[in-house]
Amino acid sequence: MKSIFSERSNAIEIMDDLNCKGEVVDQTLRELEFINRKLGGNQITVNGINSLLQKKISSSLEVIDLGCGGGDMLILLSKEFSKRKTPINLIGVDANPNIIEYAKNNTRDFANINFETINIFSKEFESKTCDVATATLFFHHFTSAQLAEIIKKLYALSRIGIVINDLHRHPLAYYSIKLLTKLFSKSAMVKFDAPLSVLRGFSRKEIEGILSQAGIRNYSVSWRWAFRWEVVIWKT
Repeated sequence: MKSIFSERSNAIEIMDDLNCKGEVVDQTLRELEFINRKLGGNQITVNGINSLLQKKISSSLEVIDLGCGGGDMLILLSKEFSKRKTPINLIGVDANPNIIEYAKNNTRDFANINFETINIFSKEFESKTCDVATATLFFHHFTSAQLAEIIKKLYALSRIGIVINDLHRHPLAYYSIKLLTKLFSKSAMVKFDAPLSVLRGFSRKEIEGILSQAGIRNYSVSWRWAFRWEVVIWKT
């Protein structure tokens, strides 16, 4: 009998419904921000960008963040590059207009952060360009075949490269988040989606297989706490 951890789950998360809205979504986004801040999850994306740039930053930088959620990743990037005195233009992309509306309110004090409601499989998205494309806890929402196509698109539209920050499918990660959300979460969406997200996460072999399918050769895959994969893809 196969373990639930032997391969990626294809079950659908509540967050995958592009029409989900209201307080349940807002509460979920607030709790996800808290979890990522406490566990340091978003810092992995910052570190990945640093590795990608290798301190060779031009006079300005443009970053597109896929599946931007409440905009917390963009806030962190804005603060980080402000310290370095490097102008940065940040664009959050999400297909759910209700999430985009929340993100706009959440980041209203940051003039360099903007948002667009776009489906990444649309022709409109293919016309975008940026220096760096990032995806934090976004890739596990898609099948491996879809991800290979998404990476191809990101490789084409980015000038410097791509940073992916996503989940390592592991029993300890699964049972830990299941217990923590049961004890502390007030969001039914978080209680359901968080453990399922882990089951939709990746093994190293799966990530490398997706990258190979996308034709990517120049990359690094690193394990980070807490049960995350940091993937950095350099343009050749």
